[in-house]
Amino acid sequence: MQASTPPDLILVNGKFATLDKSNPQADAVAIRDGRFVGVGTRQDIMKLAGAQTKVVDLKGRRAIPGLIDSHMHIIRGGLNYNMELRWDGVRSLADAMRMLKDQVARTPAPQWVRVVGGFTEHQFAEKRLPTVEELNAVAPDTPVFILHLYDRAILNGAALRAVGYTKDTPNPPGGEILRDARGNPTGLLLAKPNATILYATLAKGPKLPPEYQKNSTRHFMREVNRLGVTGVIDAGGGYQNYPEDYSIIEELHKEGQLTVRLAYNLFTQKPKEELSDFKTWTSKVKPGQGDDLYRHNGAGEMLVYTAADFEDFRVERPDMPPSMETDLEPVIRLLAEKRWPWRLHATYDQTITRALDVYEKVAKDIPFDGLNWFFDHAETISDRNIDRIAALGGGIAVQHRMAYQGEYFVERYGARAAEATPPVKKMLEKGVKVGAGTDATRVASYNPWVSLYWLTTGKTVGGMPMYPQANLLDRETALRLWTEANTWFSSEVGKKGQIKVGQLADLAVLSADYFSVPGDEIQDITSVMTILGGKVVYGDGDFGKLSPEITPAMPDWSPVRHVGGYQPRPQAHKLALNTACGCASSCGVHGHAHAKAWTSGVPTSDESSFWGALGCSCWAF
Repeated sequence: MQASTPPDLILVNGKFATLDKSNPQADAVAIRDGRFVGVGTRQDIMKLAGAQTKVVDLKGRRAIPGLIDSHMHIIRGGLNYNMELRWDGVRSLADAMRMLKDQVARTPAPQWVRVVGGFTEHQFAEKRLPTVEELNAVAPDTPVFILHLYDRAILNGAALRAVGYTKDTPNPPGGEILRDARGNPTGLLLAKPNATILYATLAKGPKLPPEYQKNSTRHFMREVNRLGVTGVIDAGGGYQNYPEDYSIIEELHKEGQLTVRLAYNLFTQKPKEELSDFKTWTSKVKPGQGDDLYRHNGAGEMLVYTAADFEDFRVERPDMPPSMETDLEPVIRLLAEKRWPWRLHATYDQTITRALDVYEKVAKDIPFDGLNWFFDHAETISDRNIDRIAALGGGIAVQHRMAYQGEYFVERYGARAAEATPPVKKMLEKGVKVGAGTDATRVASYNPWVSLYWLTTGKTVGGMPMYPQANLLDRETALRLWTEANTWFSSEVGKKGQIKVGQLADLAVLSADYFSVPGDEIQDITSVMTILGGKVVYGDGDFGKLSPEITPAMPDWSPVRHVGGYQPRPQAHKLALNTACGCASSCGVHGHAHAKAWTSGVPTSDESSFWGALGCSCWAF
């Protein structure tokens, strides 16, 4: 306890999973100046209270350290979030198409309707994507762009006209414009073998003006706060140029409006100019530059384009070109000399082998000691390469991409090969630093609870079991990968990730007890109150009055304003509405604004019976 000055905030009557092995459980915490100053029993903590201390009763709810995503594209995602119709969590194509039709009706010309990743066809009851004909039927004149993972995009006729693709448009390198018998584009774009065609086409669409981009970024941060996320390591991304595309997030930081802690990596944008980029950046920016809310984190996940093996399991594994090692070595030498941590996108073991050959060669001349370097993804990594990473002191950041692509992997490589993709438990046993994340917003959803569901049950979002018990994690281990373990990946060990005296006071109070709910229900958990540095950044239900105000999503036709973000599973509607509505039975946490949005798949005329069927008397908002 640190009792010299009374705390600003005390939380009592909670079930705190501290992840501090010396003090694993507590029922009260005290916070002062953005840090935990007391973690223990209510009796002991209340002795610290002063006249101005605010006390909040958690009413027996589970609380955990704030979740940290070790791999998300939140900066790019924030600039676009308000323009995107999210199908994350939607469980039927029929509901998804109703959402799309409604959004087409409210979207003015020349704007597009965009569904940009975060879902898979396997989550739909119909187990399929919409056809171009179905898109044209609901949107004859409004451009519609649908990105499915990083394997394909579907464009309706209006979108093809907007981007100017005709029978005379050649296929770009690494991609294919599917054509009919007459040579005209059908509306299907394929990533073969990389996704450049997909995000290059998306980049042709209208952008939000800066004022709206700021609002959009704030709403995206609020959305991840709703899921208990308080920290993100941004992995850069295609068409995310530094420093131009960082101006919005930096303005928000200067204005004190960040509601997540953000460490950013720099991602080179032009093939054959990667070394030049890193020479420029290493002369201007230093790792750790910034503060606890916004700081630089090193290089990657794109280090050189000849080392990028995109993860489309519907096609054969791409072989990296012979120049990979020659291109990669000078970049790694530069980064090691400048003491810049780095991360490298690598899906397949074959790519990891070749990268490690380069790393080991450079490490003989320039020791990697003290450099927190790591691979991202590593779905098919071998035992030998795990050992090589451990010997060099590196790490592996795993994401829940297999929860969205597991069916495709099994179809190509078989169920036996999928049993350890990636072999997370073995990585931990071999002593490698391991952290968890999402790779959102395009390849998978930003919902951390889907990742925790996948890590602990071994199931895809479509419900397919993949992993035997030998590759599953217990719930505490999985949660550690989303909290304290991820602090290594941003060089912040000991600063956050636990509910512990002296650490930054970031935590989430949950809608259900993560440690006791059935496994399938882990994916339905949200936060009822999220705290960053001792301040509430999101609250709902019993804690809704503590939630800070936010300007509605801009523009007024924004899908975020009308349907929100991640959509709960149908069986989770009742669980998630009762607290928000004040109904008697047990419930979760969403407020009326989100609850109203959840009727997106329910005809307006049926809303009364819909809410009534849930035992809810306050359906009319």
